[in-house]
Amino acid sequence: MQRIRLRYTKRGRLRFTSHRDFQRAFERALRRAEVPMAYSAGFTPHPKVSYANAAPTGTGSEAEYLEIALTETRDPGKLRLLLDESLPAGLDVIDAVEARTSGLADRLTASVWELRLDGVDPADAERAIAAFNTAESVEVRRKTKNGVRTFDARPAVAHLETHAPQADRPTDQPCAILRLVVRHVTPAVRPDDVLSGLHAVADLAPPVPAAVTRLAQGLFDEETGTVTDPLAPDREAAAALSTAALAAAATAPMPEGSA
Repeated sequence: MQRIRLRYTKRGRLRFTSHRDFQRAFERALRRAEVPMAYSAGFTPHPKVSYANAAPTGTGSEAEYLEIALTETRDPGKLRLLLDESLPAGLDVIDAVEARTSGLADRLTASVWELRLDGVDPADAERAIAAFNTAESVEVRRKTKNGVRTFDARPAVAHLETHAPQADRPTDQPCAILRLVVRHVTPAVRPDDVLSGLHAVADLAPPVPAAVTRLAQGLFDEETGTVTDPLAPDREAAAALSTAALAAAATAPMPEGSA
């Protein structure tokens, strides 16, 4: 059995696909690409696919992750291309590595999000962010299936600031770009919870829904405040194995009679 870890995106209109929609599309792509999948046991076998911390419906993402189990060995790069060609544009497989370490889900401890707030003056966003960052607690309310829940969103936000709008975006109306790093805690704090917090502390209320995109997710480095690549340990383990194999080949004794 071989395990492959994939990074994929949700772009454009495909950000409105639910996690279940993606699961169906991905399983069809596995069949089209003729991937030798391992299946679960029981009366209704399913392909062994492990999804990790999917983004909420309606948000874009450049950093979604999953792991698949195969019954035959495949080259990760070629497999990535086959799956990418079998998925609709917007659901793009952009990275693939062979799993050589354990605990992918354990390395997804934080996310980097970008929020585009059309109609919001950047100066107003700066003032709201300053109020949020200096607050000891920011209570927000979220409607759940068990009723309305109140919780403190402030501890989960490791970093929150504004960014300049991209040069290729229209500038005929005010627009604030927020960049935030959110730790994955319980209860989960989502970008819309942070927007609710900005409204609570500074009455910031975008006139239209925010365009939200996850830029990265991985292990949160407390010293640098950055989010690291969760697939890096697998690449490093593969490189170390290749180096060891080359070293072993170089030091192996030559067969008798060889020149």
